[in-house]
Amino acid sequence: MSTQPLDEGLARVRADLLAEDRLVRAVGSGRRRSAAPPWRRVELRWVDLKAGRHLQVVRYDATQAHTANHARGGAAEEAVDALLAEPFGNWTVETAERQLSLRVTKKGDAAVHTTARKSEAPVERSHDRAKERLLPEDDPVFAALGLADAQGRIKPSRMAKYRQVEDFLRILDRSVADAIAKGHLRTPTGADPLRVVDLGCGNGYLTFTAQRYLSERRGLPVRLTGVDVKEQSRDHNASVARTLGIEATFVAGTIGDAVLDEAPDVVLALHACDTATDDALARAVGWAAPLVLAAPCCHHDIAAQLRTAPAPAPYASLVRDGILRERFADTLTDTLRALLLRREGYRVDVMEFVDSRHTPRNTLLRAVRTGKPGDGAEYDDLVAAWGISPRLGALLAEPRG
Repeated sequence: MSTQPLDEGLARVRADLLAEDRLVRAVGSGRRRSAAPPWRRVELRWVDLKAGRHLQVVRYDATQAHTANHARGGAAEEAVDALLAEPFGNWTVETAERQLSLRVTKKGDAAVHTTARKSEAPVERSHDRAKERLLPEDDPVFAALGLADAQGRIKPSRMAKYRQVEDFLRILDRSVADAIAKGHLRTPTGADPLRVVDLGCGNGYLTFTAQRYLSERRGLPVRLTGVDVKEQSRDHNASVARTLGIEATFVAGTIGDAVLDEAPDVVLALHACDTATDDALARAVGWAAPLVLAAPCCHHDIAAQLRTAPAPAPYASLVRDGILRERFADTLTDTLRALLLRREGYRVDVMEFVDSRHTPRNTLLRAVRTGKPGDGAEYDDLVAAWGISPRLGALLAEPRG
């Protein structure tokens, strides 16, 4: 990564944006220290229309996307210059040969990092293209995991899992790229690869696809570790890793007892049941992991406590009926987890993981370590008001060795 004057860095971005034969996709996001752009995010790519080649710009506000197409030449250049004049804090530009990430520093300079692709990426310019797949159906990982048939087609019975993988990879992609661009996550190298641990990895659907995407499509060196209490999962995943030629370590044991040679950069805990999610989050905090992605599953612990704890007035109706109590327990549990992570120095986003049409377990906690802890007062007030004792709070109160 190099630091250079902002105008020089943006000139490099501009050249890539206007390279109609090489640009794959570009994203502007975030804000600078002194100002915020009018759009939450912008995406750019070149498309071929009946009227000729145009630069397609999609601007996202808080609720929807706004698409505009600008003809090559002066119109496209004006659109690019207008966007580069906005105070976006980050630019990620993918071309056929490389990926460029630019982050505007606190001093107003440009921190620029480039990563060469292992092989040239295709440039898709179809205006009415099918939804872009981060990993195509015929990628070897899907056959090895039993999601695809011998012809490289996703089995109809496994399509929901494939959609889940795609949704997860989109979140992972944005999260890793943004964390690296903003300096929260180091840039991995061949000698010091990105260390990813999946706590409660099960049969490794998301574990292996994460490794495959980050290494093969993003060109990032990755060292993968999976932890699951079942020995069957360890043996199955080790076999899949051998089939795919992936260097990975799989451990049979509890999340709380897992021992790693080095602290991880990225911690995944996807659909770990009930307090297993708390165990995973506590380990992530103990490791000071820069990036954490956790999709909780089941919330029995707090739901059981709400059955016996007196509800604060006037909220008894929230927990009087069983189905409402369970739904409220889901929300309260993840709210408390987010508050605890913020207290421990993380920026936390609570977001949709998978479309609710595909699974009811569709909440994901994305936590990025900033090192700026919160005061925890809101957490203390909620716990006291409801008379509960969250598992994660107890774990984080224990001495850390």
